[in-house]
Amino acid sequence: MRLKSHIFVSALLRRAFALGGYAAVLRKGAEDAGTIFIRQRTRMGTETLFAPAPQNFFDDGADTGRKFEIRLMDRDGDEVDGALASEIRFDPDCWIVEIELDDRADLFDVVAEDGANRS
Repeated sequence: MRLKSHIFVSALLRRAFALGGYAAVLRKGAEDAGTIFIRQRTRMGTETLFAPAPQNFFDDGADTGRKFEIRLMDRDGDEVDGALASEIRFDPDCWIVEIELDDRADLFDVVAEDGANRS
């Protein structure tokens, strides 16, 4: 069983603060199964947008953890805003979480284009 969205987001916020960063919920979505987008800001002024990884990255349903893919990397904030606005139109129950860390460490799993995990 997958962790409910609000629990995952809450844990993500606590872990980001524990790493010395900042985190906030910019948009609250459906508590049980809302899609989660993570917006990472760096001191350099660039942003990276992480979106849920497509289901084909999962191994036969055995792994129930949330995995993300990089949708936009090292982009301008306006470009990330535009992508998120499009996602909100498609799924109004989505979550948007912002973290301000230069290194996200192992806050969440990111899959490579070949499907391998990059923590």
